[in-house]
Amino acid sequence: MDLLRFSTAGSVDDGKSTLIGRLLYDSKAIFEDQMEAVEQASAARGDPSVDLALLTDGLRAEREQGITIDVAYRYTATPKRKFIIADTPGHIQYTRNMVTGASTADLAIILVDARKGVLTQSKRHSFIASLLQIPHVVVAVNKMDLVEYSETRYQEIVGDYRAFAAKLNMRNVVYIPISALHGDNIVSQSQNMPWYHGATLLHHLETVNIGAGRNNVDFRLPIQYVIRANSAVDLDFRGFAGQIVSGRIGVGEEVVALPAGIRSRVAGIHRGDESCDRAAAGDGVVITLEDEIDISRGDMLVRVRNLPHSSNQIDATLCWMSEEPMKIEWSVSNNFSGQWYWLQQSTRRVRASVQELNYRINVDTMHREEAPTLRLNEIGRGQIVTTEPLFFDSYQINRATGSFILIDPHTNNTVAAGMIRDRARRVSELVQKQEEREAPSLRASRSSNVVWEPVAVTRPMREELNGHGAAVLWFTGLSGSGKSTVAKALEQRLFALGVRTFSLDGDNVRHGLNSDLGFGPEARTENIRRVAEVARLALEHGNIVLCTFISPYAEDREAARALAPEGSFWELFVKCDVEICKERDPKGLYERAERGEIPNFTGVSAPYEEPVQPEMVLETDRHSADELAQRILEALARAGIVHGGNS
Repeated sequence: MDLLRFSTAGSVDDGKSTLIGRLLYDSKAIFEDQMEAVEQASAARGDPSVDLALLTDGLRAEREQGITIDVAYRYTATPKRKFIIADTPGHIQYTRNMVTGASTADLAIILVDARKGVLTQSKRHSFIASLLQIPHVVVAVNKMDLVEYSETRYQEIVGDYRAFAAKLNMRNVVYIPISALHGDNIVSQSQNMPWYHGATLLHHLETVNIGAGRNNVDFRLPIQYVIRANSAVDLDFRGFAGQIVSGRIGVGEEVVALPAGIRSRVAGIHRGDESCDRAAAGDGVVITLEDEIDISRGDMLVRVRNLPHSSNQIDATLCWMSEEPMKIEWSVSNNFSGQWYWLQQSTRRVRASVQELNYRINVDTMHREEAPTLRLNEIGRGQIVTTEPLFFDSYQINRATGSFILIDPHTNNTVAAGMIRDRARRVSELVQKQEEREAPSLRASRSSNVVWEPVAVTRPMREELNGHGAAVLWFTGLSGSGKSTVAKALEQRLFALGVRTFSLDGDNVRHGLNSDLGFGPEARTENIRRVAEVARLALEHGNIVLCTFISPYAEDREAARALAPEGSFWELFVKCDVEICKERDPKGLYERAERGEIPNFTGVSAPYEEPVQPEMVLETDRHSADELAQRILEALARAGIVHGGNS
C-alpha cells in the first residue's frame, strides 16, 4: 500500500482544520476517546455543535483562539492508501510553518472560502506550493452551504483562481466544491450540488497518481551513518546507512562515492534484517561495497554515469523563517568573517554565507522588488557560497537534493528554507549581460523602429553556466603510447567533477566522419583538419574537448591550434619509447607494418615529428595513466579551467 503526503493551506478561517476533522470522522479514522475529548472541548467553549477542527488543533492556544498555529500531523489510512496529513496555519505570521508542512507533500489542498473568494493569503500559499514544486494541487471551494450551493459562485471562483494560477508553474490542478462542516463532497457525493459530476475529495486522494512526481531515475543515497561489525560473525562488515532519496539501485551496479570520487560496486543491500537485490526511493537501507572506501556521514553514493552538480556556489530561492533579518556577507572568500550560517542539505552540513540578494518577490503581484535583506516570511532569490562543495540537483528535478535549510550557528534555529534553482534558467540573465556588454544602445533601439538582431549565446556565457572553462586537450604520440588510456582516465575524473567533456579519437572518427580518407600524408592532413574543426565547435559550446590522434605532422597540429582561442589549446605529448609501444601493441599493428602489410605506418614507414614546445610531456613508460591524468587535472585547476582538481 503506497503513501500519500498532503497538506492543507489557505487563508484564515477557510476551514482547513474542519476539513481534516471531517475527513477523519467520515472515513471512521477517529477513536472513541478522541471523539469524547473533542465533544468535551466543544462544550467547554460553548460551541453549538461538535467542532471537528479540534481534532487537529492540539495546542491550547489554538483551541482557545480557534486558529491553527503550529503544523499538526495526522496519520490515517483507507483500504486503498495510507495518508500523512499536515494541517498548516493560515495566518500570515505563520507562513514559515506552512512552508515546513508543505515541503514534503505530494499534494496540496488550497481551501478557498466560497463567500470571500481568492484572497491574498490564498495566493501566497498557492505561490509557495508552486515554489515547492508540489506535484498535485486541489482547490477546495469550501463553505458552499453559505452561498446556497451556487454553481455560479463556484465557477466565478474557479475562473479567478485559474487566472492567478496561469502566472505560476502549477500543474495538475483539480477543483472540488465542498462543505467541510456538513460533509458535502468529502467522502460521499453531495446531494446538494447535483451539477457537480467530479470525484469526491477522498476518492481523488485515493486515486491520484503520486508516482509521476517522484524522481525514480537519479540514484542518490546521502550517507547518514557508517555501521561496523559489532559481533564475531563478520568482523569485516562495513555498511553505509541512509535513506534513498531518489532513484533505484541494485546489487552489482557501479557507484561512485562523493566527494572522494572513488568507484566501486554494490556488494549487498540490507533493508532491516533482510537482504534484497534492489531498493528504491524512500527505502532505508544499509549498502555494502566490494571495495574498502573511506565514506562518512554527509557523503553521497550515486551512479557513475549519473552525477549531481558539484559546486560551492549555488543560486537559490529562499523563504526566510526568522525574526532576525537575513545577514549578507559581501566577501566572496570562503573564510567568512562573521555573517555565516550552517547550511544543511540532506545529511551534509557546511558553513555558508549569503553573498548576494538578487531580489525579493512580492507574493501579491508576483513582481520582483529590490531589497536590502529578507525579513520574516519574505521570499527572494539569493546567491550562496559554501566552504565545501555541495552535491545537488536542481529542485525542479529532485526535491530531495535540491533543497536545504540555513541554521543560525549561535541559536541553532532554522532561519531559512532554500530551493536550488535550475542552472539552465540563468541563460536568459547571461544573455542580458552579454547584450549590455556588446550592445549598449540595444534598449534604445527596442523603443525605436530600428530592426535589431538578438545576441547569440557565446562560449563565455556557456562557461559561466557550466561552472568551468573550455579547452582543447590534444593528445599526440605514437600508436601504443597510451594516448587514449590517459585521456579516458582524465575524462573519468572530469566527469566526477561535473565537467562537460567531448571526446574525439581515431576510432570514432575514422569509422564515420573520415571514413573516406586513407593514411597517406595528404589524407592525414585532411583527417586532422576535419577533427580540428569539430573540436573548435565543441570548444565554442563550452566543453573540454579530448582529442587523441597520432597527428604526426607539427604543421597540422599548429593549424589545429590556430583554430582555438589563445590559451585554450593544450598540446599534450604522450611520450613513450617505440620498443615499449611495440610491446603494448594489442592488435599487432607494428608487426604487420614491419612486414610491409600496412604502408605509411607512423614510427615504422612514416615519420613522426615530435612537439618542440608542448604544454605538457606525458611519459607513459615512467608513470601510470592515473598519475598522468591527475597531473593534467591539477594543471587545469591551476589554470582556472576547472575547480576541485587538486589532490
